Amino acid sequence: MNLAKKLLGTGGWSLTDLPSQAGRRFVVTGASSGLGIATARALAGAGAKVVLAVRDTDKGARAAATMPGETDVRRLDLSDLSSVRAFVDDLDGEVDVLVNNAGIMAVPEGRTADGFEMQIGTNHLGHFALTCLLMPRITERVVTVSSTLHRQGSIALDDLNWERRRYQAWPAYGQSKLANLLFTSELQRRLAERGSPVRAVAAHPGYSNTALQTQTGNPVMNVLSSISNAVVAQSSSDGALPTLYAATMDVPGDSYVGPQGIGEVRGSPTLVGRSAAAQDTETARRLWELSAELTGVDLP
Repeated sequence: MNLAKKLLGTGGWSLTDLPSQAGRRFVVTGASSGLGIATARALAGAGAKVVLAVRDTDKGARAAATMPGETDVRRLDLSDLSSVRAFVDDLDGEVDVLVNNAGIMAVPEGRTADGFEMQIGTNHLGHFALTCLLMPRITERVVTVSSTLHRQGSIALDDLNWERRRYQAWPAYGQSKLANLLFTSELQRRLAERGSPVRAVAAHPGYSNTALQTQTGNPVMNVLSSISNAVVAQSSSDGALPTLYAATMDVPGDSYVGPQGIGEVRGSPTLVGRSAAAQDTETARRLWELSAELTGVDLP
């Protein structure tokens, strides 16, 4: 492998290696833009039936119109647990794979409809509730999208919702992405304990050109991110490859898939490591219990 391929992590698994998904049904959250639309489009192109779970159904319909195959647009607002419950109640039939992709990043302080800090509420608690409620109908796996910035996060079990600390947007984002990995590990443990064949896996996109980085509420940061997106980031289609790999290839439960290039910034998907905090089984267990308490939802 030459130096350029090593730095960029190219020469491995790509979209052309995505096997046929005919006869399989996927739910992809946040599927109307960025990594979500790239993931949904690739799956639909491979023959899957794809449910686009989106907050704005008009935007979702426009996204679905760009996709081949069979798509279904459904409303889902992860920052509102009543919307999560309504989505699950209205969705009939089984789901082979749930892709927990939707997320927000480093936004100004805000609260969800249920009073949770917006980032932990949307990125973790909303997906936690969705996964638990939908689990009786999931047949194969749950894929949850995290971030390399989980390494900068810590879980404050005594103040998960930033009620006693001064809010900081980036640490709050890091906490939510660390929560995604701890959730994946604990979900896999609980599924295995029950003898379930369903697998829980995680992925991260590296640094990808999406609107996520330019919606922080900080004008200076948004401009800098726009420049960085144009110069450094890989495309959203390439950024979706780790998610697609995690969702369709034969990987073990609790796997974590990311780009294989230097720093996991870009490149073909491969199994990657995670921080020590993301491997803390006791924190994972306690976070699960707290999440169940806060959302009123748990595995059946």
